[in-house]
Amino acid sequence: MSTPGTTSGTTVVDLFDPQLASDPFRGYSRLREQAPMTRGSFPGLSSPIWIVMRYEDVRTVLSDRRFVNNPANVPGADVQNIREDLIEARGIPREYAPYILDSVLDADGDDHLRLRRLVSRAFTARRVAELRPRVEAITEDLLDRLPGHAEDGVVDLIEHFAYPLPITVICELVGIPEEDRPRWREWGRGLFSLEPGAASKPLRAIVDYIHDLVGRRRAEPTGDLLTGLIRAHDEDGDRLSDTELVTMVLTLVLAGHETTAHLIGNGTAALLTHPDQLAALRDDPGLLPRAVHELMRWCGPVQGTRIRYASEDVPIGDLTVRRGEPVMAVLVSANYDPRRFDDPERLDVTRESDGHKEVHVGFGHGLHYCLGAALARQEGEVAFGALLRRHPRLALAVAPEDLSRQFLPFSWRLARLPVRLG
Repeated sequence: MSTPGTTSGTTVVDLFDPQLASDPFRGYSRLREQAPMTRGSFPGLSSPIWIVMRYEDVRTVLSDRRFVNNPANVPGADVQNIREDLIEARGIPREYAPYILDSVLDADGDDHLRLRRLVSRAFTARRVAELRPRVEAITEDLLDRLPGHAEDGVVDLIEHFAYPLPITVICELVGIPEEDRPRWREWGRGLFSLEPGAASKPLRAIVDYIHDLVGRRRAEPTGDLLTGLIRAHDEDGDRLSDTELVTMVLTLVLAGHETTAHLIGNGTAALLTHPDQLAALRDDPGLLPRAVHELMRWCGPVQGTRIRYASEDVPIGDLTVRRGEPVMAVLVSANYDPRRFDDPERLDVTRESDGHKEVHVGFGHGLHYCLGAALARQEGEVAFGALLRRHPRLALAVAPEDLSRQFLPFSWRLARLPVRLG
């Protein structure tokens, strides 16, 4: 891995290094064992950031309120907003930047709680359990259609199963009409592209679309989440501004399907390349909840968190993150830390969890723990269970080393997953 320089004696790691991106599991594990924290840099970043890699340190950064998401909340300091600079470098017009920068994922303190409470009821364990029959019905319908998508006996499971399942579920929950959902898939491709200027057009389209949908739903309210958000906005503008309303919908739909789609894709590929684990799951479907946790740990789609900023000097091990300094928690490194997980490189769907407590940090930790984690886990359980039941001879259609992945740092995602249904 390339190391472009040093800062105060600390090696600076190129976080866009193709070698690191091709095997972040072993790559970050090597870095973690060299030092609990190091400096990292990538294109568009004017100065290095701290990257935190050990399990306990990652949990500290994610749960300690002295680390804030919004640099404006660092007292007495003029702190550079790194994400603002990166968004500008991607060619996103300034007037559209708030829809990316000012979401519930970026808020701190009371603002974060205010925004989270507006939607949290839709993602409680009870509400998610009530959705299960619908998730199962969507899954069975997609599997019914799957053979029709095959070409020469091969079907792309990402395109025709892993993506359609979660995007259908979240769009139904939020209130996106069925005929509009394919557009979200295309917009998502553009927003997650690293090509200069590629994100600008889809972001404009999403914002315009949501404004139009809000108008339609205001005229014809239903029982969906969007109607509830509109009611909160109209009854008390202090609870939810115009921009926050649009941003919330954008965030819920994109975050509500992108990561789950790649959990299903990564997890299926992992099981198909570990026949002993696949056999264990086929023999005992009761292992599915534990298996989803293990797959989220072993090959989770989100590998690094949003950048946070120290609001005061905070010691991490033998080092100190100074007030205003940016820091990123590396989830993939924490999930492979042998200080917390025995033989962490081994995929084990029977791996014991710590009672009912979630041990891995694939969904984050602390106040910003993934709002839709329960829904994502349920979708994973239903998807893996139904797929293996319906297609007992499911197999990869290419060699494992020929599976192509999208290059998106701090994300682990397949571009395609060609399989034979058997």
